Amino acid sequence: MNAKKIIIIGSGFGGLGAGIRLAARGHDVTLLEKADKAGGRGTVFEINGFKFDAGPTVITAPFLFDELFGLGGGKTSDYVQFVPLTPFYRIFDHQGKFFDYSDDMAFTLSEVAKWNPEDQAGYRAFINSTKPIFEKGFVELADQPFLHITDMLKVAPDLIKMQSYLSVYAYVSKFIKNEFLRRCFSFHPLLIGGNPFTAPSIYAMIHYLEREWGVHYAMGGTGALVQAMVRKFEELQGKLRLLADVQEISITDKRATGVVLRNGERLAADVVVSNADVGYTYQSLIPESKRKLWTNRKIESLGYSMSLFVIYFGTQKEYKHLGNLRHHNIILSERYRELINDIFHKKVVADDFSLYLHMPSQTDPSLAPAGCESFYVLSPVPHLASGIDWRKKAKPYRDLIMQFLEEHYLPDLQANIVAEHYIDPLHFRDNLNSPYGSAFSVEPVLTQSAWFRPHNQSEEFENLYFVGAGTHPGAGLPGVLSSAIIAERLIEGETKTPA
Repeated sequence: MNAKKIIIIGSGFGGLGAGIRLAARGHDVTLLEKADKAGGRGTVFEINGFKFDAGPTVITAPFLFDELFGLGGGKTSDYVQFVPLTPFYRIFDHQGKFFDYSDDMAFTLSEVAKWNPEDQAGYRAFINSTKPIFEKGFVELADQPFLHITDMLKVAPDLIKMQSYLSVYAYVSKFIKNEFLRRCFSFHPLLIGGNPFTAPSIYAMIHYLEREWGVHYAMGGTGALVQAMVRKFEELQGKLRLLADVQEISITDKRATGVVLRNGERLAADVVVSNADVGYTYQSLIPESKRKLWTNRKIESLGYSMSLFVIYFGTQKEYKHLGNLRHHNIILSERYRELINDIFHKKVVADDFSLYLHMPSQTDPSLAPAGCESFYVLSPVPHLASGIDWRKKAKPYRDLIMQFLEEHYLPDLQANIVAEHYIDPLHFRDNLNSPYGSAFSVEPVLTQSAWFRPHNQSEEFENLYFVGAGTHPGAGLPGVLSSAIIAERLIEGETKTPA
């Protein structure tokens, strides 16, 4: 076997997934992480005995992890424990009335009937329509590289047939008449940085993915999943270097020859894989003299997803037995469509909000001290092209959200907080090197999907590859893990294998 010396920049899920796959192939793989622990967006904050997952909390494709942990021998349960959640989400309207759904069709239909009995037939039709979308959009295309325009032309008829020109919201609305239920079945693009009113209908497959394989939680939190992947990587002889901040990718004759660390150390490589944001990689890690003008223009023209404002907090009071909250809670504004427009298009922070309230200690008490509760609350906000000064805006916005939660969902909340930390778009820009402080990199719209998205193999440097949210197929754990599959196959010179 022709073993290669491979450097991977960044230890997010895309970098870890690629590292495991390439190490299992017998390559000499070094994973470089600028922080003091692995995980990228999946890092963990530990405050006063509480553990808070900073990154993704919804696990929807456990079979992808089964494949990873099975490489070189072993199984997922040897490394981490996944537990299924029921319901998947509890979704509240602006009056506090809620809708639950799960993979139990009878249960979900009974929930639909509470809002509009006539939509039961429509929901069945919607579910039946999402299977072919999933089979084409995920099974066939998610781990297929789109390096040439001909790759796109081959699938264009199928995309038209699946009505990908419709938004997810418009597609759901063909089947569902109740406005709140339309929101419940079309919010999923927000989980990957997309606008439900502009993200193409192919993302309706997320609902199918959830129903088919469930929504899971990793016991110990997402941080436990990161550590499990690190363990697997190191068992395969992969090397993880922390506090290794890459300053530059070395380029010679249109090839990446290694990297230069910020401390001046030079590391040689046959292949470089970047799990850093694609825009950041081209604009900050590639020497300006080596960049082509058209690439600069292409990267500069990209539209980025919204950002997030997230408050992590722990309470000395238990709330799991009070009120109607579940593990995953989504609270939708009465002014939902207008609020989404404020975030994505007007780029203003409104006085109302739609929130995701995560309450993992309902499932996993180990994340909080005895008798306490662990939370985070997330609000989508515009990215930094808005011009908002978060050094001034953050604290008032935090107070507004916490007051809302105290008044409607968590009585006496602020008097019981004993641990707290919040992040805003500046965190995504300064700590995660994400352009404009975007939380999910390139926005998932039709004109930035597949071939139109930054490619998994650089168009300028033949041995530079990309994994993560900014390349194909996009953000979310299934997306970034699929990008690692693509990178592995490209590096190995392989074509797509059967799913």
